[in-house]
Amino acid sequence: MKLYVGNLPWSVDDNALKELFTSYGVEEAVVIKDKYSGRSKGFGFVTVTDDAAANKAISEMHEKDIEGRALTVSEAKPMVARDDAPRYNDSRNSESAEAPMADPSAINQDAGEGEPEVVDDNSDAEAGEKDIETADEAIEDAEADAA
Repeated sequence: MKLYVGNLPWSVDDNALKELFTSYGVEEAVVIKDKYSGRSKGFGFVTVTDDAAANKAISEMHEKDIEGRALTVSEAKPMVARDDAPRYNDSRNSESAEAPMADPSAINQDAGEGEPEVVDDNSDAEAGEKDIETADEAIEDAEADAA
């Protein structure tokens, strides 16, 4: 039987986790690590050979204090796929975890004839002013306004 072991101290690695559960007949012990940093995520899985020993491990190791942290030990449950799965596995939220897609045919329909609307941001410019096209021109324009 596979057990979930949570709230592990950061110092616990695969070998230390296996040693914690040796008296229950451990086949394998794995601490889950962040794929980028390699640091422990604070939980892992232990595979115990016998179901009776696994149940004993759950009853004896659950909430046991290890380096100031109370372990969480339970039977491991299958991982839920995240692609189209609901965010919660109950009636609180039935939304999909996937972001909604925009309808491309609805974009820019108000502009007419399928062309995007062009906004002239210089429509209120005073007569004789030229458009600013470079950073240097913007700096010059700001200095002229300040004077």
